[in-house]
Amino acid sequence: MEGRYSLVERAHALLADEQGTLYKEAPYRVALCYPSPYHVGMSSLGYQAIYGEVHAHPGVSAERAFLPDDVEAYRRTRTPLFSLESQSPVADFHLLAFSVAYELELTGLFSMLELAHIPLLKEERTERHPLIVAGGPLTFSNPDPLEPFVDVLVQGEAEDLIHVLLDAAVSLDKEALLTHLAAIPGFRVPGRGGARYHVAKATDSRLPARSAIITPHTELRSMFLIEPERGCSRGCHYCVMRRTTNGGMRTVPPERILSLIPEHARRVGLVGAAVTDHPRIVELLRTLVDAGREVGVSSLRADRLTQELVDQLRRGGATNLTVAADGASQRMRDLVDRKHSEEQILRAAHFAKTAGMRQLKVYNVVGLPLEEDADVDELARFTTELSRIMPVALGVAPFVAKRNTPLDGAPFAGIREVEVRLERLRKGLKGRAEVRPTSARWAWVEYMLAQCGPESGLAAMDAWKAGGSFAAFKRAFQERGCRPYMARRVEDGRRRATTWPIVDGVAPPTAA
Repeated sequence: MEGRYSLVERAHALLADEQGTLYKEAPYRVALCYPSPYHVGMSSLGYQAIYGEVHAHPGVSAERAFLPDDVEAYRRTRTPLFSLESQSPVADFHLLAFSVAYELELTGLFSMLELAHIPLLKEERTERHPLIVAGGPLTFSNPDPLEPFVDVLVQGEAEDLIHVLLDAAVSLDKEALLTHLAAIPGFRVPGRGGARYHVAKATDSRLPARSAIITPHTELRSMFLIEPERGCSRGCHYCVMRRTTNGGMRTVPPERILSLIPEHARRVGLVGAAVTDHPRIVELLRTLVDAGREVGVSSLRADRLTQELVDQLRRGGATNLTVAADGASQRMRDLVDRKHSEEQILRAAHFAKTAGMRQLKVYNVVGLPLEEDADVDELARFTTELSRIMPVALGVAPFVAKRNTPLDGAPFAGIREVEVRLERLRKGLKGRAEVRPTSARWAWVEYMLAQCGPESGLAAMDAWKAGGSFAAFKRAFQERGCRPYMARRVEDGRRRATTWPIVDGVAPPTAA
């Protein structure tokens, strides 16, 4: 019992440090579930925005639940998963709404359902169990692996759809609810229908998404998050947020952004797929910094940076400048329609040095189709050139093809091949820059979940039950017969389109 008491005390301590926590008594109760720990979930702007939307819905309350930092402590003490606000068992809520950001969070969803004593598979649940719903960024690409486990998928931007869902959920029984939702665009009801790979678009009046709660216990410590823009006007081939996904970029006037930032928020994070493409971004940054606030910006684009913009970031507390190159060479960047040049990245490094920043962080990708050793060598050469300007940390991720992109259906380079290229890069740099690679093995697992159907979700469940090791995933994918296939490859859109390779024997793209 002492262990269980400490878990509740941990929840009380988190609540005590929050600003803006919402409390409400209502007849219909929703548990908003995040399948990663608290410090990750509370850094998610989408999760926070839906928390506010659910709480605002008449007759409905919202409480939060997260994957525990120590899952074994819950198992050891036989503590059912509970909500943060009232420490109520999650299984007692009417609806569990999971926000899933990316493929590898599937195992967190399994752990949360297990701790709540709710059967993982939807066909094993009865009327006495809560309705299980999932949405989040994963639904912009491939939510298929979620199908065996959820009653409803909310696909795309959920600010409007969550109210449609709640209106129906409070008045209909489960059977009638599922039939009703299957006929509404934006919902997919496994086994009953709904358009596949549909990405709903919220009405502009719902923008911008912003934090409901500020907490020091996040990746972005004590930061109020708000989006000055949504979507992107660019056509990068690897990205699910490219311009064709959801109508391009929608900007929010700085005046509205500023009016929604609470007085007590001393740190502000501007979040979006292409924040520096906002036509008034420098003006917004200057106003925030002049008011004495610290400020951070996601998704800095090298071709949009100016000395004034970088100076405002430095005044706002930034000590590092982060840009994404996303292509080992200029040839690869041109192929994926990543519209910036080495000259622009070099200029960004000079801006950062002039502003007095300590480090340049550059994100890149290896393993794109058509990539060669010469491209990796060019990356080493160019990173060396950057390191002569200021210290460089190079984040390198293996390429993973996603649905709703021109690269859907493209093959994975191979675990061994990626590891060889990473080693080639390390040797080419010879200690001139810090190289921070992500695992080639787990990138392959992500690739299989991103490029396969519901059977890959079942394989993930098998692997999780077997301990969750890479070997367990590899075995489970084989036993479940998981094969990548092309489901929704969108057009390049250029006059000189790139013809990307596909996995041998994949099915042609569907119209859905």
